[in-house]
Amino acid sequence: MYIKNILSASGLPGLYRLVNNRSNGLILENISDGKKIFASARRHQFSPLESIGIYTYEDTIELSKVLETMHLKSIEQPPPSKKSSVQELTDYFALIVPDYDRDMVKIGDIKRLIGWYHVLVESKYHLKSDEEE
Repeated sequence: MYIKNILSASGLPGLYRLVNNRSNGLILENISDGKKIFASARRHQFSPLESIGIYTYEDTIELSKVLETMHLKSIEQPPPSKKSSVQELTDYFALIVPDYDRDMVKIGDIKRLIGWYHVLVESKYHLKSDEEE
């Protein structure tokens, strides 16, 4: 899954595409509705999705690989809602990443990841792979 220039900003809901940067913050475009905003670096912390990894017992897995696996398995096992029960969320995530570190990956991380997946799918970001770009 191609997630370059897609980021999450603390205090702002959803995911954003980096449009431009300034000395005091970033200009972001919401990938759901296309609205552009200025996010101050003093007020927000930015997390590029391409720099996020999921802890396993051996190493870490890139978020793009986890999202790709979710997309490939979505036909036979669609992802649950992020409001599903804790047991349902952890069971689903164990199907996607069987050896994820249960001590390091919290339920909030799983909910956030599933929410991001739904936003990316609705915004058609799942159609592009790293090789195509």
